Amino acid sequence: MIKFPYGISNYYRIVTENYFYVDRSNHIRLIEEAGDQLLFLRPRRFGKSLVLSMLENYYDVAKADDFDKLFGNLAIGKNPTPIHNKYLVMKWDFSNISPEGDSKQIEKTLSDYLNERFQDFANYYQSILKISISINPSNPIASFLSLLRAVRTTAYKLYLLIDEYDNFANEVMMGKQKISNSRYDALTSAESFLKTLFKSVKSATSGQGLERVFITGVSPVLMTDITSSYNVAKDIYLRSEFNDLCGFRESELASILHKIAKECDLTSTKAEQALTLMKDFYDGYCFNYRKTEDIYNPTLALYFLDNFQQECQFPRKMLDNNLAMDRGKLSYVSSLLNGESVIFQALNENPPLSLFELADRFGVQDMLSANKDTQFIVSLLYYLGILTLNGETEVGELRFKIPNLVARKLYVERLFEMHLTKSEREQTGKLAQQFFQTGDLQAICDFMEQHYFKVFDNRDYKLANELTIKTAFLTILFNDVLYVMDSEFSTGRRYVDLSMIIRPERRKFPIFDFILEFKYISLSEVNLSGEELKDMSIDKLNNLALVKKNTADAKKQLLSYNASLQNKYGDELKLKLISVVAVGFDRLVWEIVGE
Repeated sequence: MIKFPYGISNYYRIVTENYFYVDRSNHIRLIEEAGDQLLFLRPRRFGKSLVLSMLENYYDVAKADDFDKLFGNLAIGKNPTPIHNKYLVMKWDFSNISPEGDSKQIEKTLSDYLNERFQDFANYYQSILKISISINPSNPIASFLSLLRAVRTTAYKLYLLIDEYDNFANEVMMGKQKISNSRYDALTSAESFLKTLFKSVKSATSGQGLERVFITGVSPVLMTDITSSYNVAKDIYLRSEFNDLCGFRESELASILHKIAKECDLTSTKAEQALTLMKDFYDGYCFNYRKTEDIYNPTLALYFLDNFQQECQFPRKMLDNNLAMDRGKLSYVSSLLNGESVIFQALNENPPLSLFELADRFGVQDMLSANKDTQFIVSLLYYLGILTLNGETEVGELRFKIPNLVARKLYVERLFEMHLTKSEREQTGKLAQQFFQTGDLQAICDFMEQHYFKVFDNRDYKLANELTIKTAFLTILFNDVLYVMDSEFSTGRRYVDLSMIIRPERRKFPIFDFILEFKYISLSEVNLSGEELKDMSIDKLNNLALVKKNTADAKKQLLSYNASLQNKYGDELKLKLISVVAVGFDRLVWEIVGE
């Protein structure tokens, strides 16, 4: 039975205990060629720690006798580089640093952690080191210098691996605690322990015994604030050859899904359905604008594979709770001055979010400043993994998209929480459930008119369009337990406003598939006020010339989409085509096309 290393980032354990592992060892040579001091950024839970663990096992001189066992069957084992198992390796994992307390408390926690790592290093390499390492409880920089002296007495150099270097900074900045300028000034000031530490690392690479440094993190925020102390790291996170260093390719998942299906005595069709579902929910990440193959989130993919194997059916919840904390990051972004408008544009995808360059230099003061431009917000969402690269625009800008349905759910939930009370959210949940079973949209339209549209003030009328209406319905109807929900789903050269296709294993339930097409008419176009519209009967509203025209246009589009979807899915669809016409933020007219 295949064992999946969900939650395991220990390379030695994965290989020696025969866990599922996709070979990424061919990147080791590329990493060596890239430089001696490197910075590699990826969203959280994307496999960075496993990459560091692979490097640790490859270069550690103490594991030379295990080389064939650990790498013999992999690409690098068949053609190793000359410097494998030629280093003393030390790893710092900053995710172990608590973000709680003031800057002095954080520094104390970091100091204690580093001294523990130095002591572990001394114990691990005691047979190689010719002099002992002196641990200074009150001065870990002195401890580090003592460690370097001990390294220089050996025939080897030091390889330093730093994991999640920015973890505690990100947690403090976007956590629940109140942020103060003085706190961060103290944490990253010229005299701070953090800057002194990285200054020592930089100095150590100048003939002091440290030869290579590989740093991982989520964003460049902390690196920006310590640039004056450590300005030698080369950024490799946007280079095309490292696009798939973390994550899975589709072909790799297809192969293992067919093996699981065989174990479970399921048909190959079931494996293909699983891959389609995983593609919708977990694929879509790209870290170089020239790459054509998207990458699957490895944590989410392993979560699905593990559940599929254990239960021989797809997991009910597609969002792994280990990624739930990303909701907090999105909450932070939505609280920024332009944050909510960027979230709306990301969901609508029209026009797509675009920038000429990612912001790769922003620090604490940028995070704390009141005004955030689009470049800052889009860049931050990219680093957090809630947006990803999607090629270029016709004028050469970098284009961004929400990578998949799991990420889209985070956006939808955030808007839902911002605009509706808890009791209203519970009410819409019941209304949506009724709609899924009946196709009757009237109760939801009534709720929209009476409650949801009230959150839009007069400012929004100037910017409103059918995409605004679509987003409002998306937040209420979104249900990834029952549906694969897609905004702007492509059918040929056309794009469906909102498609809701039942997940394969949920077709046993008495619910419908849906396609919804939205149209928007402004109050000025019908030359009516909001009050006049509210007093108008539904029959009179339906007979307005612009309402009739937009309903007819929507019907025409829906029927063309229907033909495309029927060709794709065949008889399994239980499809209802629904047109929705909004007149301002005041009235809604809907119709089931074909009935």
